[in-house]
Amino acid sequence: MLLDVAGQGAYCYSGGKPFDARLPTAVFIHGAQNDHSVWTLQSRYFAHHGFNVLAVDLPGHGRSAGAALPTVEAIAAWLLALLDAAGVERALLIGHSMGSLVALEAAARLAGSAGRVIGLAMLGTTYPMKVSDALLSMAGDDQGAAIDLINIWSHARANLLQPQNPAAPLAGVSTMGVARRLMERMAARNPQQLLLTDFSACNAYAGGEAAAQALRCPVLFIFGSRDMMTPARSTTLLTSAVAAVTTTRVLQVDAGHALMAEQSDAVLDALFKFATSLR
Repeated sequence: MLLDVAGQGAYCYSGGKPFDARLPTAVFIHGAQNDHSVWTLQSRYFAHHGFNVLAVDLPGHGRSAGAALPTVEAIAAWLLALLDAAGVERALLIGHSMGSLVALEAAARLAGSAGRVIGLAMLGTTYPMKVSDALLSMAGDDQGAAIDLINIWSHARANLLQPQNPAAPLAGVSTMGVARRLMERMAARNPQQLLLTDFSACNAYAGGEAAAQALRCPVLFIFGSRDMMTPARSTTLLTSAVAAVTTTRVLQVDAGHALMAEQSDAVLDALFKFATSLR
């Protein structure tokens, strides 16, 4: 599904179903140097079980045109314009990592529009979402090395003798390999230091606490118990700020930062249970 946002093409995966304005819309927002495909299982299930789906490619990522936007605030404004272009009346915003900050900011901006955002799900999130100076420098100077390092940090390191290795839950599939190749493909499609732009946006975002305090919709947090990028222990400021103003649920799954791939069924079950409770 291709929409026009500010005169440029914005791609959204719809799960193979046409948009139906009568249905609530699950909006899936990816993280740094990713695209809509990180949500393939979850988005397709939602589309075939009573929801519209817009799994977006952010500007400069995947099939969406334009340069990558430099701030979380700018990406959130773009997302709101996309919802208007699609005619979304009731949205469940679901974001991972950088996308979780975008979802948070967008939900806060729509807090005064009663019923427009029916729920917010934040996965692999924290606030502030600081990125180390060393990783920022590496993202700018040696993107390939940064991609390798991020993939090591993003996946749980399990004993290969366990019946199920969270780093490769499907036989013959390497989630680390898939994730690395996706990031490499994004780099090839957009050579303008995409990773540095995304990481800089996360690092600079300073509006998270105010956005959390503005929320009026139910919120679900899903964390990876072995996440080294956004460890659950770092999330107290955000979860406390949200819990002070609205209904909050918190779930941990046995995964690293790439929890949608490492524990795809558990993430889907949690998201769909939350979504159906909002109807």
